[in-house]
Amino acid sequence: MWEKNQKTLNSEASFSGIGLHSGKNIDVTLVPSNSNSGITFKRTDLEKNNEIIANFKNVSSAKLCTKIENNSGASVSTIEHLMAAFYICGVDNLVVNLNGPEVPIMDGSAKDFVQIIRKCGLKTLEGKRQFIKIKKKIELKEEEKLINITPTNNKFEVKFTLHYERSPLIQNQTNSTNFQEKNLEDIYAARTFCLHEDIKAIQSIGLAKGGSLDNAVVVQGNKALNEGGLRFKKEFVNHKILDLAGDFMLSGARVIGSVECVHGGHALTNKFLKKIFSDKSNYDVVENESSSRNVRKILPLHKRLAVNA
Repeated sequence: MWEKNQKTLNSEASFSGIGLHSGKNIDVTLVPSNSNSGITFKRTDLEKNNEIIANFKNVSSAKLCTKIENNSGASVSTIEHLMAAFYICGVDNLVVNLNGPEVPIMDGSAKDFVQIIRKCGLKTLEGKRQFIKIKKKIELKEEEKLINITPTNNKFEVKFTLHYERSPLIQNQTNSTNFQEKNLEDIYAARTFCLHEDIKAIQSIGLAKGGSLDNAVVVQGNKALNEGGLRFKKEFVNHKILDLAGDFMLSGARVIGSVECVHGGHALTNKFLKKIFSDKSNYDVVENESSSRNVRKILPLHKRLAVNA
């Protein structure tokens, strides 16, 4: 069930960890924010022009993670798991202070972020929560990849199909999730993954410098090399659902619609969001299930729905 009022954290919360791709140790502090301010990342290691608004139009790279950047070149990468935790926990407004270029990977899922947020608790704000309600079917295809969204009544649900013919362990997995369900642990605790034979190629392009069996599921043949193996039978596809939810949080408001995705990823989702918002007839912005307003009047009012200047 949708909450009608916007929320932020009750108090500040801090954590530290290593960046998956940068390999750097990063300190992060989540700072409560006011209504209609949205999610903003602030690079405290930079003296000026250090704020980056979490918006799909600010995505500068979607190669193996989601990276956002402002017009001055300040950027933050690997934001998708933290953004998914905000979606799942109901956080609308927050400043994310961090002293480096990447959100820590933690254990490779959003589990630590969810636990930190729930331990801190949420504060209800006066501002009404807005939703992006999909009005018609929208679809994007790229060769074997596909993503579409259709209208629903007051819920966000995702059906994801993953094809990994190179791995006998992963193979083909499909799962569906309604994000209004109370228990989403099989989604937020699902870890990122890679094939063992791909590690050298990934590292050769300057990525995964901080990767290890502590923060990713590494698959070799028909087994996971991690101690204890998989957390869930469908951990691979569940993590793709987690990534998609985090990327959809870059819409600036929660989306009401049913998403189907086949073999997608960060790049496809970002292209799809651009397609959705390129045509105002695709959606309405609503404050609750019974109210609707003209999109042109609402969008400029909220920082989280604007492009970072």
